[in-house]
Amino acid sequence: MTRTAPFVLALVLSFVVQSASAQDAPGEPMRIRYIVKDVPASVAFYTGQLGFRVLGQAGGSFAVLARGGLQLLLSPTVGPGGASRPMPDGRKPEPGGWTRMVIYTSNLQGDVERLRKAGVHFRNDIVIGLGGNEILLDDPSGNPVELFQPG
Repeated sequence: MTRTAPFVLALVLSFVVQSASAQDAPGEPMRIRYIVKDVPASVAFYTGQLGFRVLGQAGGSFAVLARGGLQLLLSPTVGPGGASRPMPDGRKPEPGGWTRMVIYTSNLQGDVERLRKAGVHFRNDIVIGLGGNEILLDDPSGNPVELFQPG
């Protein structure tokens, strides 16, 4: 951890705690936490491939990203933060699973082609549904992200 990382981590955590205390405030962003294998690699993926911007980052220990009204909190599997601590029964936080954020797009086919060229891994092909079309991709840690184009 660099010298500035503890300061940045404190600043970011202060921002998150302060924002969380105003939970019922109008316009409060929705927050999702993803457990990731590598915070910097995940930041690069979400900013470079999916249009997020960085609100704050403490090296490899934590990051807060934003897109629209969503804040994405990235925490590593090990580290100083509470999100990486084992549960009382011994289970440890890990990336993956099926719960996911949904990112709306107006050009699903074009986004899929762009992301495939960039080497992004998809779990499936585009699914045609009643309300629109969707596809699941994995972030660098294996967390799913759904791209959805309303019908």
